[in-house]
Amino acid sequence: MKSKLITLFSVFALLLAMSPATPAAERHPQIRAAIHALEAAKDHLQHAAHDFGGHRAEAIEAIDQAHRQLEQCLQYDKD
Repeated sequence: MKSKLITLFSVFALLLAMSPATPAAERHPQIRAAIHALEAAKDHLQHAAHDFGGHRAEAIEAIDQAHRQLEQCLQYDKD
């Protein structure tokens, strides 16, 4: 189950990364957009009235992991 959630959020982040780019001056705008989308999804889950059939905690954990990975991507590219 955990690997399915991680895969789901990874696909979500990749889809966002493929969305139209923002101004060229910003480095890696798709990655930054994915980070913001993950933050919004996490906020939604944390404030939801129910636990989505017991999957909320694992989903939040998967979001945190995806967020860390995207931040590491940005740290790796310091050019």
